[in-house]
Amino acid sequence: MTDADAALGEAGTLALFDFGGHALRDDPRCLPVALESLDAPVPLEIWQVDAPVTCGVAGELRWSAGGGWLFAAIELDERDHGGPQATATRAYEQLRAFVGQRAERHVLRIWNYMAAINQGDGDAERYKQFCIGRAAGMGDFFAEGFPAATAIGHHGDVPRLQVYLLASDQSGVRVENPRQVSAWRYPRQYGSTPPSFARAMSLPALDALAISGTAAVVGHASAHHDDLDAQLEETLVNLEALLASADMSAGFDTQSPLKAYVRHSADAARVRDFLQQRLPGVPVLLLHGDICRGELLVEIDGWRYA
Repeated sequence: MTDADAALGEAGTLALFDFGGHALRDDPRCLPVALESLDAPVPLEIWQVDAPVTCGVAGELRWSAGGGWLFAAIELDERDHGGPQATATRAYEQLRAFVGQRAERHVLRIWNYMAAINQGDGDAERYKQFCIGRAAGMGDFFAEGFPAATAIGHHGDVPRLQVYLLASDQSGVRVENPRQVSAWRYPRQYGSTPPSFARAMSLPALDALAISGTAAVVGHASAHHDDLDAQLEETLVNLEALLASADMSAGFDTQSPLKAYVRHSADAARVRDFLQQRLPGVPVLLLHGDICRGELLVEIDGWRYA
């Protein structure tokens, strides 16, 4: 029995993520993620709750729920839906319809992984097209405020969009970074429809902070173009600013799992060394992924527990 099988056999397992996409199991809770791990052996990410879990499939969605928590995921092939905009619209329409009928309707955190995220010029860039489609699919579901989120480009051969989320029967508290313009207020240069996410989400039920994808952005502009070390430094400053905004003490510890998305796999060792020196003992999973702006080389997201 593998670690994945053992985890899925536990009553409280809400979801299991395999980075590299090898854990192909006929279980709605198991999601093979399109991003390649730059760590070996490849770790599994497991979400567990202190309650029995039910799970199932609803149309193109897979889901599981227990203890007031909900995991939902959808994977769509763009070739079947007409490109990034139409595919994002379909994905978010289905997520909105499903979550909207649940008791766990408060979406706290969303992850989006798509192919070739930086491809295209101007408004034709695939990430900008995704943002248009996401907003259309959301409708007014997030009228009270957006969840925390990450959007990263994968290198898979199939132009697949993967979206998964964590929702709860209790609402969270949105957190913004005073060093940055809120994403939904970005100026027109970033697309006709700005990104739709909060910089972080405080989860009172867990006494935790869910941190969105965070990079070297100051105001609304990317900083330190193509300078990896400077971007890492700026990203850490932004992470600390988020902790302060959430009224949390500074720093991360061994109970604060993070993910670092690295554009160039050749930079992995350098990123790993930097983070081990600056965040000693903090578990960081390195993943090979493209940041939503072509000039950015690294992005970090994760969790901080009080």
